[in-house]
Amino acid sequence: MDLSQLRDAIADVDRALCELLRRRMELAARIGELKAQLGVPVVVRDVEDRVLSRARLYAETCGVSPEVMEAIFSAIIRGSVERQHRVGVALRRGRGQRVLVVGGAGAMGNWFRNFLALVGHQVDAVDPAWSPLPPSEGTYASLTCVPLHDYAYILVSVPLALTPDVLLDLGRRKPAGVVVEIASIKTHLEGALKEAEAQGVRVLSLHPMFGPGKSPYQPLTFVLASRQDPEAEQQALLPLLRHPYTHLVPVPFPHHDRLMGWLLGLAHLTGLLFGRALAASGLAPAQLLACASTTFLKQAATAASVLSEDPDLYLDIQRLNPHRRQVYEVTRQSLEHLVQLVEAGDREGFRQLMQDARGAVPEVDLRP
Repeated sequence: MDLSQLRDAIADVDRALCELLRRRMELAARIGELKAQLGVPVVVRDVEDRVLSRARLYAETCGVSPEVMEAIFSAIIRGSVERQHRVGVALRRGRGQRVLVVGGAGAMGNWFRNFLALVGHQVDAVDPAWSPLPPSEGTYASLTCVPLHDYAYILVSVPLALTPDVLLDLGRRKPAGVVVEIASIKTHLEGALKEAEAQGVRVLSLHPMFGPGKSPYQPLTFVLASRQDPEAEQQALLPLLRHPYTHLVPVPFPHHDRLMGWLLGLAHLTGLLFGRALAASGLAPAQLLACASTTFLKQAATAASVLSEDPDLYLDIQRLNPHRRQVYEVTRQSLEHLVQLVEAGDREGFRQLMQDARGAVPEVDLRP
């Protein structure tokens, strides 16, 4: 066979592979239906591990490395998981309700518009960014134009510094539905929350622990900053978050920002410091990349993700958190301790530092 004939033969095999993949995804969809009916998780790591083990065993037969075969089947597993998520979401759609997203033109506001529509709600939105545009059904440029009493839920997705004013405005307008704010930092909202509730408006404090790039076909973790009855507040949110893979974690409202000081504040701080230190090093990014270690590449990817975000948002996440000084002080002390151990060549102290630090870092499975 010449080169052209070999390529044609590969194309025939590719078509056969695509047909096999179609059949596999159909089976995955049927599994997704059963899982949705039984209420069991889509992702089962033991099953995935068995699939990947089988793939590695066939690597030599296929003439490729186990790493290549594992990468191929990891991609197939991701496709199957997404298919199962889609089926589960579709099956669990109930009778949707009318929801208004305040700040619908923003990144997270737009994510919630799509997500809430996906799970069966009728979603409208309001944002002053639309003021130059002609009127359109379901989109508004100002709250003054919105029939607020038509909505079961009003989700507030606006910049952190503006959230108190929006909550106060909603309190004065007294909507009948539940107001849900999703600010990353909560302490600066306390006055507005109390004022809105004094007007008879029910406000719940939710925090999505992901950004606008998150796929709705993956598990979605939300933190509920509970101000009164966690169980009642969770029940009030269930009709809004009618998604089979939502993970809602309640924490006391006063504890929320302390927790976020470490989950967001420290994580963002390390990315910022990593990038700032490299900027001060005088080394060219191309040279760093050419000689990069595996560890450097992982940290660079995390730092690049942080540094590509909205600077105003990330400044407010640091600035508005009342626990930031504790995070900064502990970070300073940790750096000073590490420097002392290195300068003294204290091997036992260094081993102890790594052991203590390892025990404090949760084990994370980064597979999708």
